[in-house]
Amino acid sequence: MIKVRVHELAKLLDTNSKELIGLLAEYGYVIKNHMTVLEDDQLDVILEVFTKRYNKAVEIPDFGKQKPKAAPKKDGADAKDKEKQPEPQAEEEVPAEVVDEPIKRKVRHVDTRQTVVDVNKMDTEKLEEMVPTNVADDGVKKQKLKKGANRHRDNNMNNKAKQQQPAKEQKVKKEKKTVLIPDEISVGEFANRLGVSPTEVIKKLMALGIMAAISQTIDFDVASLIAEDMGAIVEKEIVLSDEEILFDDHEDTEEELEHRPPVVVVMGHVDHGKTSLLDAIRSTNVTDTEAGGITQHIGAHRVRIHDKKITFLDTPGHEAFTAMRARGAQVTDIAILVVAADDGVMPQTIEAINHAKAANVSIIVAINKIDKEGANPDRIKQDLTEHGLIPEDWGGDTICVEVSAKKKQNIEGLLEMVLLVAEMRDLKANPNRKAKGTVIESRLDKGRGPVATVLVQNGTLKVGDIVVAGTAIGHVRAMLDDKGKRIKKAGPSVPVEITGLSETPDGGDLFYVVTDERLGKSVVEKRKQQQKEERIKAHTAVTLDDLFDRIKEGQVKDLNIIVKADVQGSVEAVRQSLEKLSNDEVHVKVIHGGVGAIRESDVMLAFASNAIIVGFNVRPDPGAAASAERQGVDVRLYRVIYNAIEEIEAAMKGMLEPTFREEVTGHAEIRQTFKVSGVGTIAGCYVQDGTIARNTQVRLVRDGIVVHEGKLASLKRFKDDVKEVHSGYECGLGIENFNDIKEGDIVEGFKMVEVEK
Repeated sequence: MIKVRVHELAKLLDTNSKELIGLLAEYGYVIKNHMTVLEDDQLDVILEVFTKRYNKAVEIPDFGKQKPKAAPKKDGADAKDKEKQPEPQAEEEVPAEVVDEPIKRKVRHVDTRQTVVDVNKMDTEKLEEMVPTNVADDGVKKQKLKKGANRHRDNNMNNKAKQQQPAKEQKVKKEKKTVLIPDEISVGEFANRLGVSPTEVIKKLMALGIMAAISQTIDFDVASLIAEDMGAIVEKEIVLSDEEILFDDHEDTEEELEHRPPVVVVMGHVDHGKTSLLDAIRSTNVTDTEAGGITQHIGAHRVRIHDKKITFLDTPGHEAFTAMRARGAQVTDIAILVVAADDGVMPQTIEAINHAKAANVSIIVAINKIDKEGANPDRIKQDLTEHGLIPEDWGGDTICVEVSAKKKQNIEGLLEMVLLVAEMRDLKANPNRKAKGTVIESRLDKGRGPVATVLVQNGTLKVGDIVVAGTAIGHVRAMLDDKGKRIKKAGPSVPVEITGLSETPDGGDLFYVVTDERLGKSVVEKRKQQQKEERIKAHTAVTLDDLFDRIKEGQVKDLNIIVKADVQGSVEAVRQSLEKLSNDEVHVKVIHGGVGAIRESDVMLAFASNAIIVGFNVRPDPGAAASAERQGVDVRLYRVIYNAIEEIEAAMKGMLEPTFREEVTGHAEIRQTFKVSGVGTIAGCYVQDGTIARNTQVRLVRDGIVVHEGKLASLKRFKDDVKEVHSGYECGLGIENFNDIKEGDIVEGFKMVEVEK
């Protein structure tokens, strides 16, 4: 038996893996991916087809003298039929779609910046060009926008003519009027468009059982019924917002698309070799300085391998990755997960896996440090299977590449795998249009002003273009590539540094090239106003308190939960218990579980995924608590697993009635401990924030893990007993029935406050 993979055979036959997989599918063979080993009969079919196609024997090295067998007649006949059929079908189907177009629609574009639309000021020809051709009706000429004055004059003249004409003549000459109706329209405006009095429209509404005044609005369905009853032809009016008019977001045709380089992000645990791997890739490609040199000065770089380019983002791991996704930016195509062969899958590795899965990007595992003693790649693969990443050589679909960044082993093999995954994903973009993309990072330079590193995702960015990015707008004054050289244009998947913006945009903001600077400034001002309003408004994140109402409204289908606990066993127990709560209306899904304190990265993931954080015997660190409050992320902390299950189950059923909530009063850091005979351990503390009071409950937190919860036995300032100690002061305290106190521990004071109903 000859062992050959799909991509190896494709390389030998001078074709691509996708074509071979499609060819085998025609003969009834299901091939999972490009790494699949071909069977003898599958290999025979491919060789038979390629021999017939090129009318000569296909010579392939290392395949021996094995002759290709003839494909089965049945399959061969089917294949011939299939080869004959597509062209006539394609020729018949295209006209059919055009002929069968049932929709008769005319479109009027309205500038929504004005409450009263002045049609005289509108560039009607430009707006007509923006209307898709399929919107036009089949036998009716496209209605041009009439100027406001002419339209009103025509309506008046028609009304007068109708009054003067005899009834019989009206019947003979009567033609159906075409009326454009938006999603909502006032009764008065609707009557004006019909050319009738508002009273007639109100009478029709009353006949339908609808009581409406002249100023009230009616929807499209009601308006269309009345218009048709009055003998008019109804057509849907499409109203475009400023952003829809300004930003070019039309879909590209298949003929316009061209292949683009993949965009890759490197993630993994601390000290597993992310930076070393990027340095190894840089030194591997440094021979070709024009195309493959890497510099670290703009947060992104490009490399060349086999005349193909790859773009790497220098993001600081999964946190920045998720922060961009939280703003709606889907930047990366492939994530390289770096795992040290001598260490294994660590907490940050698991976080990176979950973040990449949530973003729905392809994962390639780079097993680093294979040159070190104690390296065990098989153990790494085993650990990965526990988190849903099954290696290809174990029958899965996750590519695992063994590398050594330090000794530069198999770096090229890793890059080839990146190109293979990119080939399978068929990444394409249209370079011949106005550019759009994503802001990677930005900074304020003393000499150049606001500087933004952007990744072009579609179109071509040129010097002099007007760019709108978030709440920033400006002309591109200068553009630098990843090697610091000035360039005049940048195509898809090219990272560049631009200057000329009015302010620094946020990382993850989308940017567009526009032609109308005045309208662009108007959009930017509206965005700034929206941001102010959003900051004022309450958050809309999912919370247990409003979960049932949102389920009833159909807003929540999946309840995403992040579980953090003190030990791994608790994580699994909580995960399994919560996922069992799923019902027909809502599916409970634990998207991430980890050990240790609740970090800011957990809050970021929860915000991006609209999730609730459940903490079991752990506490959030100060940064995470502040971030959760700022972004409206619901953090629930429990000591008993059944309380968590009961509370979430009650929320899902609409029975959640919280009566008490916990209010943290202050934190104190233990700086020294004293053992007193007959008393126990006394802690010398410094109050960091808030107040530590004698009558409040306290918990002892060690490295984010709750060690003990109880009451204070004593609280002193010097030798005096005190009721409370404020922030910035030192004190001595003892905890009832607990002496395992260590330096560096945090004493957290809290009290239970009744919730007002």
